[in-house]
Formats: sequence, structure tokens, C-alpha cells
Amino acid sequence: MITDNSEQAARPLCGCPSAHHSHMEVCGFRKVPWRVALTYVGAVLSAGLLLLLFHWYPRLALRIRCQPCPLGLATLLLVTDSHGQQSIVEVMTEEVEEGSLEQTGAEEDEWRDTVQLHTEERSVLRFYVFEGQRYVWLSRKGAFCPVSVLNEGWTCAELHGRRGGLSHEEQSAKRTLYGQNLIDVPVKSYMRLLLEEVLNPFYVFQLFSVVLWLFDHYYYYAGCILLISLASIALTLYETRKQSSTLRSMARLVVSVTVRRATGEEEVLSSEQLVPGDCVLLPPDGLLLPCDAVLLEGECMVNESMLTGESVPVMKTAVTRGEQQYCPDAHRRHTLFCGTQLIQTKGRGIVIVTRTGFCTAKGDLVSSILHPQPISFRFYSDAMKFLIVLGVLALIGTVYSVVILVQSNVTVMELVVRSLDIVTIIVPPALPAALTTGMLYAQSRLKQHGVFCVSPPRITVSGKASVICFDKTGTLTEEGLDVWGVLPRDGGGFGELVPDPRLLPPGPLLWVMASCHSVCLLGGQPLGDPLDLKMIESTGWELVESAGEGEPGTDLTMMKPPAFEQQPQGIMLSEPLLIVRRFPFSSALQRMSVVVRPKGGHGAQTLLKGAPETVASLCHRDSVPAGFSETLKQFTSEGFRVLALAHRPLELSDSELQVMEREAVESELQFLGFLVMRNLLKPETAPVITTLRSACLRTVMATGDNILTAVNVARGCGMVGGGERVIFVHATPPLGPTPPILRFVLESEDGAQGGTEALPQGLYQQGGGSYHLALTGESFSVLCDYFPEHLPKVLVRGTVFARMSPEQKTQLVRALQGINHRVLMCGDGANDCGALRAADVGVSLSEAESAVAAPFTSRTDNISCVPLLIREGRCSLVTSFALFKYMALYSIIQYSSVLILYTVKTNLSDLQFLLIDLGIVTSLAIVMGRGGPAQTLTPARPPARLLSMTVLGSLFLHTVLLLLTQTSALLITQAQDWFVPLNATVVVGAGNLPNAENTALFSVSGLQYLTMAAVLYKGPPFRCPLYTNVLFVLVFLCLLGLLCWLVLAPLPWMCRLLKLLPLDDMAFKVLLLALAALHLISAFMLEVLVDSEVLNCVQRLRGARQSKKLYKRLDLSLREQPDWPPLDQPLLTPPGTTINLS
Repeated sequence: MITDNSEQAARPLCGCPSAHHSHMEVCGFRKVPWRVALTYVGAVLSAGLLLLLFHWYPRLALRIRCQPCPLGLATLLLVTDSHGQQSIVEVMTEEVEEGSLEQTGAEEDEWRDTVQLHTEERSVLRFYVFEGQRYVWLSRKGAFCPVSVLNEGWTCAELHGRRGGLSHEEQSAKRTLYGQNLIDVPVKSYMRLLLEEVLNPFYVFQLFSVVLWLFDHYYYYAGCILLISLASIALTLYETRKQSSTLRSMARLVVSVTVRRATGEEEVLSSEQLVPGDCVLLPPDGLLLPCDAVLLEGECMVNESMLTGESVPVMKTAVTRGEQQYCPDAHRRHTLFCGTQLIQTKGRGIVIVTRTGFCTAKGDLVSSILHPQPISFRFYSDAMKFLIVLGVLALIGTVYSVVILVQSNVTVMELVVRSLDIVTIIVPPALPAALTTGMLYAQSRLKQHGVFCVSPPRITVSGKASVICFDKTGTLTEEGLDVWGVLPRDGGGFGELVPDPRLLPPGPLLWVMASCHSVCLLGGQPLGDPLDLKMIESTGWELVESAGEGEPGTDLTMMKPPAFEQQPQGIMLSEPLLIVRRFPFSSALQRMSVVVRPKGGHGAQTLLKGAPETVASLCHRDSVPAGFSETLKQFTSEGFRVLALAHRPLELSDSELQVMEREAVESELQFLGFLVMRNLLKPETAPVITTLRSACLRTVMATGDNILTAVNVARGCGMVGGGERVIFVHATPPLGPTPPILRFVLESEDGAQGGTEALPQGLYQQGGGSYHLALTGESFSVLCDYFPEHLPKVLVRGTVFARMSPEQKTQLVRALQGINHRVLMCGDGANDCGALRAADVGVSLSEAESAVAAPFTSRTDNISCVPLLIREGRCSLVTSFALFKYMALYSIIQYSSVLILYTVKTNLSDLQFLLIDLGIVTSLAIVMGRGGPAQTLTPARPPARLLSMTVLGSLFLHTVLLLLTQTSALLITQAQDWFVPLNATVVVGAGNLPNAENTALFSVSGLQYLTMAAVLYKGPPFRCPLYTNVLFVLVFLCLLGLLCWLVLAPLPWMCRLLKLLPLDDMAFKVLLLALAALHLISAFMLEVLVDSEVLNCVQRLRGARQSKKLYKRLDLSLREQPDWPPLDQPLLTPPGTTINLS
């Protein structure tokens, strides 16, 4: 939805291609000349600072330079996306010839605007481009709409009517409206990147600090920081440009295509010129598709791994004529998506272009990479708030230094320089870089284990995952299925199970198994879904191509039975079958079908397989065996996957079959029997699920399979424990006068859905969590729409979600997030793309390293990567906490040292600052993050709040302790017999170095940096112990040796270089080391107390507080409600209740 928040009322906009732009608010503005002039005057008077402020806060510049106006008059727009992020875009205009755009098929009054040019009225197209997608002004709607809405609403019949192609005039007019068919990722020049990087607040602060240090004569330190900053900027520019160029080469796709014109001619042109409505002829030997298009004729095998991460090619078939509205999602099996690889085309491949550029599926993916969903994580927001706390400390220090400096009668310039110097000390410029080191190390370790990450900040988020959602087939269980047997219908019931399909007599049942598939030949090798390959293999039939058997220009697939000598004894030969028409498997329909006929003969057959409940609903009632439900429950409760098989004779010609609607082909069927297949758990599944549940992490299964099969798999892998029961949730929508009904049914002893126990109360009293809810996608949708008061409770206790469509999986993830869960979704990428991208952490099990279906891609085909990722996330989060506290305390240590030295009219030297900041702190911060994750997952999760009593209390107590230590060092120094106070007439600063006060404070504070690094280094339960980080130990020992050497026996040249006062009193030197050792012991004991949550005693005294997480409050509430869920009691929804979580 796009909303105009100017003077016009909010108007909905339908037809957005993706959730990425599902809701936007747009406010119109136009420049006011006198305001613009004033801003330029202000920029000159402020020496450019006003322009810098406008660069950091564009909305402020917009409000000052412009005034709000209706969208129809706006020249600038303030766009607020669905995540609350704001952008300013310019409204562009393009003059067009009168009547030229009538060729586009849209009403010209909708899109055109008029302006007066040289007394002539001209038509003008007004549009803006946001995140790559073009939005045009539609006067009738009074809003800017995605240009894709102009070609939506096409019916399948209208698409077939466009196979004649566009004329040159229509194509040219549409190109003006839609723009070029390019997914063009902007690659900025190095000069522009440099300007943007230098104007970043971090580098502006760095530049301000360097200038300040130069004024204060810290030349070495300022020079080193400047060189490091320049190197960092150069590296950042190189990486940014490289990433942009790589993404551009991946996104930009220009190929030559053949299009059909309205005159009947065929023309070869660049794919950049394609527009919606163009008729494209597909080559037989493959093509990298440059647009989204619907297939009108022929069959295609397409590799969609770039979009979904699924490496198994997908069969695409022609869309049938009909009055139903075309939708890319609903007609996915007839849609070729941009960026996917067309492997081969059978017959005449004819497609109609439906979307181009950023409106395509690939364009939406590229846009989501360029403009990712912001990560709402407490740690990052708290880190920014804590910088304000440091800013307050900087203000206090500045005031204190001003008082000291005024008393010392310094010049105004020196007063300003030294006062501002405090700000550069208390706000650590290396803090952002330090916080990313833990993530970068974790990303490197994950890559070594075959887990690739395209969004490093989500590594830290994974450490807070509270619920783990899994797909079933290909994720928890093996991708391939083994045929267990065929259960044929026999009269009014079922016959005996036939373990080998080759023992079946020739007839429809055998034909379904041999022919109802989407397998094709590529290079002589069968290619397709593993289930189909197993099914064909079990029959012994062979797939061959048969040219010239169908309509002119078409090649039909032929299924050839095994040779006579390969047939089981007593089984008659069957004749070969030609597949005339295919309707591929659809997740929404839960079935697939083919139309076949004997080679050289007549009498076509519809052969269908699919979900048993769906197939039974399409069959004549008298053909469905009486024991259908009981038999199905028996197999599914034992963990078998069951497909129902059906057929229907058709007395029609091939040409008539080609125009039949799918609904007509798949109706009035005769039930044939069950195909029973065994789907084994992967060997890694059960141990991983046990590990996750032992760590108190909820595990949830979201699958498209039968609910009883899913429950059996849940028991087999440990999602449902041996002593835990399953309650089935049945929710039915309103049917006529019957209201929607919700019912909870306890699992019977045989594993099926059935009666209630005699003592249901005992079920709830076994710890409150000894039962699991299981429901289907249909019941989930009804719950969302009609039972919102029960939905959150079902989400808290739900473990098995079966018969879920891809859209329902996405809806489930968002619903779990709605009760404050951090959701980790793991799937194979095929039907889980929406859920993987909606989850806080999405993991795709794919061999494609660069798959963009999810933030994480694992090249291992099992879920062992999930606990690894969570352990790395927890390690990264704990590391970020430790580094943040270390960098904050480093600033406070140096801040207190400088203020104490200011008090006695001295300061640290240039090279002392350099040694501390680069030699000690930076080197320690870099190696602190190298510590790996703990080898086990624990029930405890690391905190994500920086502004908590524990963290703030720890920082405060450590600050007090280090201040006492430094003050003690100063007092001990001043108490020595040989101590000589500084000359009161000497200017405050480094000009009176060396002196005893500086030497003592530098020695003690230098050891404090080491102390805090060791104390704040966190090991178990989330990281490996300190001693395992060998590099950190080595750096720590080297620095410790260096500092002890500088205290006890520094060489003369070292004293001169660092401006240290040579001291002969060994007892005093040992006393300084003892003071530092005392600080180490005290800080260690303090941190132990902090880790034991002693600081939370205040909160305990106030009593238990409710958790801010809704799922935790619901869980506690359910433990106190022994009467929920009410078993076998129909629940009715209150009148008028409705909710939508999508």
C-alpha cells in the first residue's frame, strides 16, 4: 500500500510485486526559492557546516528548503517504507507525444499530466524511481503507483490473445512508460564513494580529532591515526566498489531474444528493449531468462537455483486458456522467472513477457540485497544510547578541564584545544570497528564449515534465536523416497499391498506410476524430482523422446515398458504411453496430473497423483474405498508418506486435450489406490533436535506433508518426546449458516486423531509442557481469521504444522515473531523462500554458495549447521559485549588518567598515547574476538541488553576501582621522599615531561588496559576458555613483559622516546606493580560477582517482574491454566471477529 500523507486522503495501492514494497507512505514537497536562497547564505556563513548537517539529516534539509504540497504538484517526495526508513526522491517528468501512450493499453487519462509549454499543452509522464522500481502518477487514483499495475489483471485468455505480438509503435510507447528491461545496480565512482565516506560522522569526528591533536603538537599520534584512517577508507572504497561491481555483474543481464511482431515477422533484439506484452520465442537449447514471462506453448525445464537455492530443475508447462486472472504465484508452474536458466524447451516455446526490470522476481531479490530489511536488535540500539552516556562524561570532563586550565592562566587557544581533547578521549573512535571483529571471525569460521553468510549482522541475531522452524522433506528427512509398495483398490475396499510395482498388471494403476511425473531427458539422462525418479525406477519403465507423434511442431515424451525378458513371470506386456499434456505439481493444489494415450492408438487417460484427501475429493464417491481414512491413518501414523492415485478415460483428440482446463481434466476421477513410500530421517536429524531441546530451544516443523506423517517424523526425531502427547487442532471455516468451529482432539493410543483420555487433567499437570499441538494449514488460516484469542496460545504450544503452503509458512514465521520470538528458519530453499527471508535468521540447505534465498546457505545437506550457527551467534554476541565493555573502559581509563594529570598540570606524551591506543588497546581488541564458540549448547542464552543493571553496574564499579587505583598511584608517588612537585609556572600539558606523576600514571594505567582485557574476556558457557585463544595469550604476555620492563628496568633510549622519568627506587617500582596486581585481583573478583548476578539483587527485592516477551508470558499463563485447551469441546468465535497476520 502507498499512502499520500500530504493534503490528500490516504489511498490504497494494489498490485505491488512483493512484500518488499508492500506498504509505503509518500509525502509531497516542492521547493520554495527564498528558502533555498537562505540555506545557501547559511552554508556560506557556517563555512559549509550547514550543508554537512543537511547531508546527515536530509529530512531536515527537505523541511527547511521545501513546503508540503499535494502529490500532484510535488517535485520532491519523502518516502517512508514499511520498515520506517525514510528516503527523499525526485519526481521526474518526460514529455511524450499526444496519444502515443494509448498504444500501451492503459487509459491515457490515468497516467498523463499536462503542462503549458510555449503556449502549447503537452502530455507529460510524471514518475519517480525508488529502490530501482518505477512509480508513475495516475491521476484517476491520485497516487503514484508501481508501473507494474498497468499490466496486471490480465486473464489467461487475454495472455493467449497476445501471442500475435506487439507492433513497433506499441513496443516503443511501452518502453517510454516502463523504461528499459534492466536490473541496473549503480556502481558509484571512487570520487563519489570517497566523498560519501569522508562525510560519514565517524570520519568527520576522526578528522576533527586529528586537527585537534596537531594543534596540541601530537604529531606522531595524529600522523599514525591519519594513515590508518586513510588505509581504512581506501580498503572500504575498494570493497564497496568490488561488491557493487560483483552484484551488478550478477544482476545485469542482457541477451539477444527473438520476438514476434504484430505483422507476423520475427525480430531479434536486445533483451533491454523487452516490455510487458512482448511475445518471445524460446530457443530449444536453453537461455538465461531476462524477464518474467508466462508460458503459452511448449514445455520447459528450468533451473531456479539462483532464486530458490533448489538445485533440482523444475518443469514448466503452458498455461491454459481461461477467464481466471493470471497471478505469478498461483501460476508458478507456468511462469518463467528472470535470472533462472532455461535448460531445454520441448515443442514451440512461446512466452508473453509479464514483468521487466526491478518488477521481476530477480529484481525484487536484488532490491532486497541492496536495501535489506533493517535488523531490529536491542544490542545495536543500546550501543548507540550508551554513546550518549559517554558524551555526558565527555561534557563533565570538559567542564572540569576548563576549570583547571583557567586556574593555570593558559591562552584561549590552548584552553579550547585541551578542553576538546577530552571529547576525543572519552568517545572511542575505534568502537564501531571493534564491535564487528567478533562477527567477522564468526563469519570466517562458518565459511570453513561450509556455511556462507551474506548478512554478517544476522550472525549475532542467531545467538538470540528462541524457536527453530524446520521444513521436513529434504531437511529433516532424506530428499529421496523409497517405494514401500502399492495398495490397489479392490471392489469396495483395498486389496493386498503389492511390494514391487512391476508385479502390477497392465492398467491405469501401473500407468500412473510410470507416467505421472515431470521428469525429462537432458543429455540422455533423466532429470527431475527425486520422488518421481524413484517412482519411475520402481516400475522399470524407461523415458524416451518421441518426435512427431503429436501435433505439428511438438515433441511428446514417451514412457516405454521394460523388455519382455525383464518382465516378472506372468505379467503381460503393456504398450508404450505418450504424455500428451502435463499439469505439474502445485503446492497450493497438492497434486499433479498428466494426460496420456497409447502410442499409435486412441483413448486418452487422465492420470493423477497427490495428497490423499485432495485426490479423494476429486474422485467419484463410490470409487473411494470404505476404509480410506482408517487405512490412510494406519500408514501415516507409522511414518510412511502416502500418495493417492486416480485416473479418468478421455475420448478426445490431442488438439482438444491441449485446450482443456486443468479443472476439467482433473474432475470425475476414479480412485485407484495408494502409493506408499518410506521417507527416512537423516542420521544427523535426531541428535541435532535432541541438542536443541536440551538447550531449551523450541523446535517446530512446518511441512506440506500429511499431518499424521509429520507427527510420526516429529516423534522419530525427538521434537515430540516419548512421554509427551499430541493434541490435534481442528478449525473449520464458516459454511453457510454454520459458524467457524475450533476443536482440540487428543491423539489416540495408536497415534491417530481420536478420542479423549479419561483423565485429561493429568495431561496438563505434567510440567505444563508435556503436550504438543498439531494442526494443518487450513486450520492455521481459520485460526488467524476467526480465532485470534486462541492463536497466540496455539503458537506457543504448536509443534507440528502440516499441509502448509509456502505462503502459510511465511505467515507462521511472522506470527511467531508477533509474539516476540526470534525465529530461525531452516529449509531446502524450494518452497521455503518466503519463510527463509521473513525469519530473523534463514538457513538454506543448498549447494549454491551464492544463493540469495536466505541470509545463510549451508553446503551440507543436513541440519547440523543449525546448532553450529547458534553457537557462533552466541559467541559473537558475547564477544561484542566484551569488546564494547573493554572499549568503554579503555576510554574511561585514559579519560581518568588525563584528568588526573591535568590536575597536576601535566599530560601523557605523544608516543605514550600512540603506544596505548595502537600498541596495547587495538592489538588486544583484534585478538580478543578470535575466541571460538563453546562446543555445547546450554539452556541459558546470552543477554542482548547493554543498558541493563548488570552491564551498567559492572562498568560503574570497574570505573570506581580503576579511579581508586590511579589515585592511589598518584598519592603513593607524591608520598615518596625523592618526589619533587612540578613547577607551578609551567604550562599544563606535555611541555613539562618527563615527571614522576606521568611516569607512575602511565605505568599503572598501561597495566590496567591489560587487566581489563583479561578480566572481560568471557569463556564458557558461550565461548572457549581464554587459554584456547593462543594468539591472545601470546599478545597479552608480550605486552605484559613490555610494560613490566618499562616499569622495572627501562633502557635510557626508551625513556627518552616515551618521555618517562628514570627512577632508581626499585621498591617504588615494585609497589606500582603490586598496585596493578591488586587491581587485577579486585577486578577479577568483581567480574565474578557480576557474572553470578549479584547486581540483580535489587530487582529480586522488588519482586518478580513480568517478561517483556509475549511468548514467555503466554507460556507462564498456560502453565497456570489446567483447563486449556478444552478437549473435544467445540468453540465458537465471537460474532464479527477477524484478524489477519499476513
